[in-house]
Amino acid sequence: MKTELILVGKTTDKHFEAGINDYATRISHYMPFGITTIPELKNTKNLSEEQQKTAEGELILKQIQPQDTLVLLDEHGKEQTSMELARWLEQKRGHARRLVFVIGGPYGFSQAVYGRANEKLSLSKLTFSHQMVRLVFTEQIYRACTIIKGEPYHHE
Repeated sequence: MKTELILVGKTTDKHFEAGINDYATRISHYMPFGITTIPELKNTKNLSEEQQKTAEGELILKQIQPQDTLVLLDEHGKEQTSMELARWLEQKRGHARRLVFVIGGPYGFSQAVYGRANEKLSLSKLTFSHQMVRLVFTEQIYRACTIIKGEPYHHE
């Protein structure tokens, strides 16, 4: 199973970027993993939040193939423990051809993206910056991979 993380806007903090790249490399030892960055929209001062979500949604959906399993990182998604995430990922590995996670822009997702999504996951009820969500999420995918393999990274 190929796994892809789609981000809206580049990671600007070099410390977060280094951590994300480190975990992405680690994840790649367990499964094919890539990160696609969709550039931030230009001249958004003249756009409403809904117009921004619609424009970002169109760019996101261009990256999605019909057979993809699309999972949105969303504040209203299902929360899981690290062990539950590992079991969920293991199950997806048996069924999904390509598993695509998306971290959206500052206003969330358009209705078209929500309509195409197969699932929504939430990392926490707390609010994190988009930069931090990227780092926390890649670490959790790495952690899930080590749990699946029975490696000692995670202590339960």
